[in-house]
Amino acid sequence: MTELLAPAGNMEALKAAISNGCDAIYLGMQKFGARAYSSNFDLESLKEAVTYAHLRHVKIYVTMNTIVFENEVLEMKSQMHALNEIGVDGIIVQDLAAFDYIVKNFLDMEAHCSTQMGIDDLDGTLLFKELGAKRVVLSREVEIEKVKEIKRIAKIPLEIFVHGALCVSYSGNCLMSGLIGYRSGNRGRCVGSCRKEYELIDKTTNTVLGKNYILSTKDLNTIDHIDDLKEIDSLKIEGRMKEPAYVANVVSRYRMALDHTITEEDKEHLNKTFNRTYTKGYLFHEDVKEITNVLRPNNFGYEIGRISKIVKNMYEITLNRPLNQNDIIRISHNNEDVILNVVKLYDKEGNLINKADDVCYIKLKEKMSKGDLVYITKDNLYYKALESSLEKEFKRFNLDIKVYAHPDSKLIIEASGLGFTYLYENDEILGEAINNPTTKEQVIKQFSRLNDTIFELKSVDYEAFGAFIPAKLLNAARRDIVQGLYDLKLNSQKKRTKAIKSKEKICFPPKKPYFTASVTTQVQYEACVSCGIEEIYFENIVRRNQNDYEQKEGQLLIGGYGGIHHYRESNPFITDYSLNVVNATSCYELYRLGAKRVTMSYELNKHQIDDLTNAYFEENDGYPALEMIVYGRAPLMFTKYCPLKKMNLCGVCKSNHYELKDEHGTFPIISHDDCTATILNGKTLNLLDELQNIKGVEAFRLNFTVESKEQVVNTINNALSKLNGIASKSVFNPETDTRGHFNKEIL
Repeated sequence: MTELLAPAGNMEALKAAISNGCDAIYLGMQKFGARAYSSNFDLESLKEAVTYAHLRHVKIYVTMNTIVFENEVLEMKSQMHALNEIGVDGIIVQDLAAFDYIVKNFLDMEAHCSTQMGIDDLDGTLLFKELGAKRVVLSREVEIEKVKEIKRIAKIPLEIFVHGALCVSYSGNCLMSGLIGYRSGNRGRCVGSCRKEYELIDKTTNTVLGKNYILSTKDLNTIDHIDDLKEIDSLKIEGRMKEPAYVANVVSRYRMALDHTITEEDKEHLNKTFNRTYTKGYLFHEDVKEITNVLRPNNFGYEIGRISKIVKNMYEITLNRPLNQNDIIRISHNNEDVILNVVKLYDKEGNLINKADDVCYIKLKEKMSKGDLVYITKDNLYYKALESSLEKEFKRFNLDIKVYAHPDSKLIIEASGLGFTYLYENDEILGEAINNPTTKEQVIKQFSRLNDTIFELKSVDYEAFGAFIPAKLLNAARRDIVQGLYDLKLNSQKKRTKAIKSKEKICFPPKKPYFTASVTTQVQYEACVSCGIEEIYFENIVRRNQNDYEQKEGQLLIGGYGGIHHYRESNPFITDYSLNVVNATSCYELYRLGAKRVTMSYELNKHQIDDLTNAYFEENDGYPALEMIVYGRAPLMFTKYCPLKKMNLCGVCKSNHYELKDEHGTFPIISHDDCTATILNGKTLNLLDELQNIKGVEAFRLNFTVESKEQVVNTINNALSKLNGIASKSVFNPETDTRGHFNKEIL
C-alpha cells in the first residue's frame, strides 16, 4: 500500500494532516532538522505527537538531515536515543555519521536516506541498502521510469516528493545560502537565494539579457499522475514551513486521489492555498523551461477576473469566479503587485455586499489600470472550511465488546480494539433487577458515546440474567476500556537497541602537504602539468548526480554515493566536497568504503577542522587522510535546470560566457555537456596565506573554473611559494601539543 507522507511544522499541522488522511508524518526537532525556521517540536511536544499519531496508526519520522559538526555529535546521539525511547518510527538523515549511528544502535527505529544525500540512481540506492538503510528518498530530479526501475531491482522502499516547493539545485548540493548569506541550507537555514531577482548577463558581449526570478522554481504538483505514483512506496508532500490549512488541503486532495476518483474541481482546490503555479517536475518530464516562474517567487493564487472600469478611486472588477468579503486578493499592475484584504465589497449602486459572482467594486488608493488581472491569494470561506477539518477523525477504529452481567457478581467486559484485547472488571457487585433489568440496547446506548475517542462501537455481545447496571458504571467502564486499549497500543512500541560492536581502526601515515588541482578545460590541465602539479582532477572526475558511469582508468575524484558504489571495486578514489563531510565518523565510513582521501566540506572553519582531526585521532589512534579546497570559485549550486535554456539561449553556452548578477555581486554560470549547470561564487576563495594555520590536512586543492592559462600558472606559482615558505608542518598528536592539536614536524 502506498504511504501518503505529510509535513508538520507544529502540532496543529500534524493534526491537520492526520485528520485529512495521511499515513505518516515527517517533522523536525529544534536541532538537526533541515527547516530551522519552522516551529518544530521539543521532546515533550514530540511525545504528544507520537501518542496522537500512533493511536491512529500513523507513523512518525523525524528529520535529522543537517550536516553534523564534530562538537554536535554527542548531542546528536543523545537526541536519537531520546527519539527511540519516545517510539519514533524512523529518522531521515543526510550526514553519514547520523546514518551510521542509527544503523548500528537501534533495532526498530529506521534509517531513511534524505534527498539531501543526492541519491538519484540504482548504484546509490544499492549502496545504502547494503549499509542498512530501510528507505531511500530519491532526488527530485529522478524520472518516474527510473524510480520504478530502481524499486524493481533494488527491492528497498523508495520515497519521492510529489507536491510542494522545489529546490532549483540538487538538494544537499547548494552552498549559495551558506557561502553568500552565511545561513547554510545544509544546516536548515536556507535564505532562499534562488527566490531572488537576478540579471542574466552575456559576458562575451557585455549585454544584459533580462532581469527576473530566473532561479525561482514553480511548485511541484503530480496529482494528475496519481496512477503512476501508486506503484511507489511513499509519496511525500513538502511543506514543514506551511500553515495547517495548506497541509489539510493538499493531504485531503492526494488522499482522495489515491483512494477514489478525483474531479477537476478537487484539483482546482489545490490552488486555494499557497502555490507558485505548478509544474509536474522532472519526475514527469517537464520541459526545463517550464520548471521556473520568472515573474514572481511567492504565492500566486488563482485568477478570478480583471479590472474593467475605473471611476475615481472605485474599481470595477468583472469576475469569472466568486469573490467574498474578507478574501485576500492580488492585483497585478505593470509587473508589480497590490495585495488587498477585501474588508469592503460594493455592488454597482455602492451598497456594501458580502459576496459577488459577476461584477463587484472595490476602493483602492493605489492607481490601477483597466485590464489589470485580479487573483485570490486567500479564499476566506475555503480556509474556514479547512480549519474546521483540522481535528476531525479521518477514520475510527472498531470497538467490540462482550459484556457479562450477573446478579451478585462483578461486571466483566472483554473489549477488543486496535489489535488488542482489554479485560475490564469492576469491584462493585451487581444487584438483581426486580422490574427493569439492564438491556442490551441500554448498554449499546452508553458505549456508543465515543465521539471524543478514536473508536466506534462495532459489535456487542451481552450475557446477562436479570442484572441491573447503573448508567454511571457503564460510562466509567467505557472510559476505562478506551484508556486501557490506548495504553496497550502505546506500550507495544518497540524501543530496543543493539549491542555495541567494536570497529576496526583505520588511519593513515602523515605526509608532507602538497597541492592538487581541479580544472574544467584542457588549457588549465596543461598549465597545471607544466607547473608540476601531479594530481589533477579533470577527466577523472565523477560528479555528484552524474550517473552515466563510463569505464575509467586510474584514480578518480568521486562526488556522489552512486559513483562510490559503481567504481569502488575497479578504481582507487578520493571523495569530493559534495559529500558534505564535516565530522570524523563520516571520514571513517568513507575510508571503510575504500576512499584513499576525503575532501572536507566548504562549510568547515579552522576550529571545526581541528575538532574533526582531534576526534579522528582519538577514535582511531592515527591520522585521517584529508583534502581541503583552499583556492578557487566555490560551486554554489549544481542544477539540472539551465537558466540559458529558459532564456532561449540553448547551445550558445558553447561560444559565449554568462553570469547572474544581484545587488551583491556576480555569479558565473558553467554549462556542462549534459545541459546541467553549475553556478559559481563570483568571489574567489583564497586561503593560501592561511596554509600554515591549517593543521592535519594532507592535500590542498586549487580549484580552477573560469581562470585563463596565465591565471592558473600565476596562482600555482604563488601557492607553491607559500607552501615552501612554511618552515614546518605540524601533524596530529593531541597528547603533547600545548594547543591540543599537533606537534610532530614534517620537513
